[in-house]
Amino acid sequence: MRSCIRFAYRVKILKNIVVPVWLAPRAYWCIAGIVLLCGSGAVAAPLWWTGITAAVFFIIAAIADALTGPLAREVRLTRLTPEPFALRRPATIAYSVENASRRFVRIGLIEAPSPLLRYDVDEVRALIAPQSRAALQRPVTPVARGSDTLGEIFVSMENPIGLLRRRMRIPQATDIRVYPDLSAVERYGKLHARNRLLEAGLRRMRLRGAGTEAESVREWTPGDPFRSVNWKATARRGKMMVAQYEVERSQNVMIVLDAGRLMMPRAGEQRKFDYAVTAALSVASIASLANDKVGVVAFAAEILRAFAPRPSGRSAARIAQEIHDITPRFEESDYDRAFAYVRTHAHKRSLVIFFTDMVDPVAQSSILAQIGTLTRRHLVVCAFMNDAAIDTALSIDPASVSEAFAAGVALELREERRVAAATLARLGARVIDVPAHELTTALIDQYLQIKQRGLL
Repeated sequence: MRSCIRFAYRVKILKNIVVPVWLAPRAYWCIAGIVLLCGSGAVAAPLWWTGITAAVFFIIAAIADALTGPLAREVRLTRLTPEPFALRRPATIAYSVENASRRFVRIGLIEAPSPLLRYDVDEVRALIAPQSRAALQRPVTPVARGSDTLGEIFVSMENPIGLLRRRMRIPQATDIRVYPDLSAVERYGKLHARNRLLEAGLRRMRLRGAGTEAESVREWTPGDPFRSVNWKATARRGKMMVAQYEVERSQNVMIVLDAGRLMMPRAGEQRKFDYAVTAALSVASIASLANDKVGVVAFAAEILRAFAPRPSGRSAARIAQEIHDITPRFEESDYDRAFAYVRTHAHKRSLVIFFTDMVDPVAQSSILAQIGTLTRRHLVVCAFMNDAAIDTALSIDPASVSEAFAAGVALELREERRVAAATLARLGARVIDVPAHELTTALIDQYLQIKQRGLL
């Protein structure tokens, strides 16, 4: 038993010292030169002896390279915890590298693959000075939403001789999250912060009337209701004072996300569902500025995530935490269950923003029936993303039978969308049908227009 413990301890020590060694590219070039010189010796004898001499020097240099390290324990690498990523927005992963040896070390870093990130550079290389610490960065581009864990880091090291390359594998688990890109909210805010946002009521309008929040006090006049008397102000001023209230502008916003098969097709580089999630979080961020209460229902064949409208505060951040990793499923969505949740948890008149696609005639009938009942009490906005492939097929003159058939199908699909949108409008819903990349801005415009006109 003691011998096993001693053996394990020795193995652990060796792992901290010995590093697996391979020939570096410089060594291969040296070997190729030696072989060429020796091969040329058949023509000129001096080249043979030159090749043998070079081989002796190569062996000596390789031994010196092996003896001078660096050792595994002399190089320490740490991956710094990255900030949350935004989809399709360039970012970096940072590392801290410490070289405790007495010589320069050329280091290379390779990350294990991640389904959420695309590494813009396969290997990050740097020259680290003796007994110093350096910061390295790897450029990445997030290509999918969700959560993942970065695993092992593969490290290669070379000393100034450069004939041998040491390789080691460093296990480091780092959790990462990729959120939708909300830069459209920032751009929108810069353009409208001083005019439309304020005019649209993102700050509560001070309108005197019945309400729940006191706006000011004034002296009592005949006809004022007895319940409006402010007794503290009356005692303080020695005369009858009444309170005036401001109209509460906080309202409910319910986001309904279809995560079924209709939202799986791609529109450019992303799925339609990705664009819908980005637009939903953008509207939630704007709504939080207006103190609106935001709720979410994400569903496919079942309810995936759901919570009722709650006071703003951190609601936008909570929504981002809840839905950033939802992926669409190739299954029929249960619209009856989703809208039943909305009717149950939205107790007062609310703005219901519904993200889906209306291409499938079978799904249309179920959606139209549910929207018809919902618009009797709530204000419903249906957000669709029209398909660029339909416009492309209709913009060219058919030159073959297959192109004519594609144009006919595209025309039929566009007509179905037009009829569905007209039917929804007759039912009292507002319809947004724009290209996917314009959805966020169009939806923010619609929300601000609703707030400005006081439609809720």
